[in-house]
Amino acid sequence: MPAATRPPLPVLIAIALPVLLAVVVAGIGITARFAGSETPAPDTTPLATPPVDAPDAAGPECTSLLANLDGDLPSGDATLPVRALADPAPDGVRAWAAAPRPVVLRCGLPRPQELTPTSALLEIDGVQWLQLDDGVPEPVIVSYVAVDRPVYVVLTTPVDAGSGPLQAVSDVVRDTLPATPVVVR
Repeated sequence: MPAATRPPLPVLIAIALPVLLAVVVAGIGITARFAGSETPAPDTTPLATPPVDAPDAAGPECTSLLANLDGDLPSGDATLPVRALADPAPDGVRAWAAAPRPVVLRCGLPRPQELTPTSALLEIDGVQWLQLDDGVPEPVIVSYVAVDRPVYVVLTTPVDAGSGPLQAVSDVVRDTLPATPVVVR
């Protein structure tokens, strides 16, 4: 039986270099993945909310709804704390701290132009919502308009917030505001 011979040094180097390169690239990828997965902390400073046309924002329906939305909102495994509004705060607005953008609820807005007889509506916990995104290929925010209540309620959330805020708000809307027929034109 012939004695085993060791391969020449250039052959060992030719085998070891690709293996070493693969290990280094894998290490860089794993490090970048963990470093990139950190979610920035949500901004908790008072939120400046510009006034918008909200003719029913100071009405009894919105006042009642906001009174019942004074707590935190669920979002996946986290909780979104109520975020204070900067003065002067417009009527009918509530906000929660989330990253990269806050969750904002506005009550008493006019009927959305996007609501047509062919609009697809989502029903969440007995509330019918019209979903609108920010119109870019990879949306950053999404807005939901409750269209079957005596006032229009709009909830705007970052797309990464998940369904928790919409479900929690749907429960309060359902329990606070009576259902009405959807008015389409």
